Amino acid sequence: MKAIIVGAGIGGTSAGIALKRLGHEVVIYDRMRENKPVGAALSLWSNGVKVLNWLGLADEVAALGGRMDDMAYIDGSTGEPLCRFSLDPVTRQTGQRPYPVARADLQALLMETFGLDGIHLQTQLVGIEDDGEKVTAIFADGSTDTGDLLIGADGARSITRDYVAAARGVEPIVRAYAGYTNFNGLIAVDETIGPANQWTTYVAEGKRAAVMPVADGRFYFWFDVPQPEGLPYDRADGKAPLVEAFGAWEAPGVKALLEAIDPAVSLNRVEIWDIDPFHTWVSGRVAILGDAAHNTAPDIGQGACSALEDAFALGIAVATNSLGVEDTLRRYERIRTERAGDLVVRARKRGEETHAYDVEATEAWYASLRGNDGAGIIRGIVGNIEGSPINLGAGIL
Repeated sequence: MKAIIVGAGIGGTSAGIALKRLGHEVVIYDRMRENKPVGAALSLWSNGVKVLNWLGLADEVAALGGRMDDMAYIDGSTGEPLCRFSLDPVTRQTGQRPYPVARADLQALLMETFGLDGIHLQTQLVGIEDDGEKVTAIFADGSTDTGDLLIGADGARSITRDYVAAARGVEPIVRAYAGYTNFNGLIAVDETIGPANQWTTYVAEGKRAAVMPVADGRFYFWFDVPQPEGLPYDRADGKAPLVEAFGAWEAPGVKALLEAIDPAVSLNRVEIWDIDPFHTWVSGRVAILGDAAHNTAPDIGQGACSALEDAFALGIAVATNSLGVEDTLRRYERIRTERAGDLVVRARKRGEETHAYDVEATEAWYASLRGNDGAGIIRGIVGNIEGSPINLGAGIL
């Protein structure tokens, strides 16, 4: 069987590895010019790491991951410590340590594992034709490719999603602005910002500033700024919006973080959008995966993990079902849509709580952090993981 995958991101490449390891012919197309992902890093919670372990990459991913032993919250406006606790219960209950990783490092690993000779960059999908026997991808340069199935891992503005919606006779799926902009990047570890083995988050005024450790002595940093969509930003502005939003905070760690950022080296700005959960992921021999299927706000750190779960579910569906491509893809859809949609909703609710859309609710959350032993926060993190298909119904121990 030949599979065409559109999109060489985390979901597309992991799905490609899974299908190749089942003995199928797989080719990946992506419109990007080089491995330059949006966003500096990502959270790989235990469910995402387990999928990568299943793909045979356990040692490689562990080497890319930062050692994140503890979690702490600090009042950004004053520098007052609010709480600090161990993340070891997450590892013990789920059977796998989580890792923050640099996105480009992980994507490079997945692309190399798949095989760079099978990935065609600078190739943009513009159309799909499915005649019931084969499916053909049509590209902007006039070239085509034909296979037995096509997987659209082509991101939040997915052309494949539009095709599936039209073929299923449903309204086009549209994204919704989540209400805030995220700035992120990489810096050298600086313990005046936070310990090298800790996820440290500063909170106040519905805004957040945080660092997480990744490999090679680096922090992944990110800031959330609630603001209207579409505000102008020029890269020449550098970190000026961050200084405006956080410059009055008195926490020494935030001041050190702002000072450490070099926009010429690493600073990204991303408006955060998501998509209401929907259940039309498949039409005939075409299916969607990753952000194309469940564009998710990053508030619970499950976006990449959910894409990896898609790859796992697709691989299992292809390996175990024998009634044809259409039947297999319908079963993949059945496995994934409810679980992925639930994570979208959880992330949305978390974002509403943390970004002061309801000021009283956010102030109550801040108050709950003071002296918190972490038990409830751990339950929330584990709760996002326990329903994963990678756990094979075993749940949490």
